[in-house]
Amino acid sequence: MRPLILIGAGGHGSVLLDVIRLTGRTLHGVSAQETPAGPAWAGLPFLGPNEALFDLDPDDFELVNGVGSVGSMRRRADLFRWFKARGFVFATLVHPAAVLGSRVILREGAQIMAGCVLQPDVMIGANSIVNTRASVDHTCRIGAHVHLAPGVTLSGDVVVEDEVHVGVGATVLQGRRLGAGCVVGAGAVVTRDVPPGVTVVGVPARPLPAKGTGHD
Repeated sequence: MRPLILIGAGGHGSVLLDVIRLTGRTLHGVSAQETPAGPAWAGLPFLGPNEALFDLDPDDFELVNGVGSVGSMRRRADLFRWFKARGFVFATLVHPAAVLGSRVILREGAQIMAGCVLQPDVMIGANSIVNTRASVDHTCRIGAHVHLAPGVTLSGDVVVEDEVHVGVGATVLQGRRLGAGCVVGAGAVVTRDVPPGVTVVGVPARPLPAKGTGHD
């Protein structure tokens, strides 16, 4: 297997660093816009900003996208596309403490973190994060550049389109669809389909009122 280069040295990157070590993959170095600081990064080779990687042969390494999200998935998605256009490949990582059922499909660059459960016939799209202790039940279809934050629960047959962020501890009921680019707030319970680009919050989840409507 090719050695890995981790892009990003923030909180999500530090968690991925543990996954890399636990899975026995070789880390060639870390790329970030600023020199990493803190104990997690001590002693690791720093390769410079992202542009410095263009001097490397894409066939010699696999990349790990260490950019997380707190809402919009655009920055993570743009980084993935930026490097793919230059011939790089992203590694798919699965924490040893994750549980994967039969016929689970993981696309390029998917990241499955500690304590996750993916039940049979789940598909996780390219560059998507299934974060700590998230649970994805049977036959769910997760698009590209999605973040299922820690503790998210998806019941069976849920469809999540591209670039969706589902916040910490949110629950999505059976058979619902989350439209592209929507955001589900932390702790929300989704009982109806969510249209593309809409942010929903609460129990049951409802759209946030548009700015300037006068609603409290």
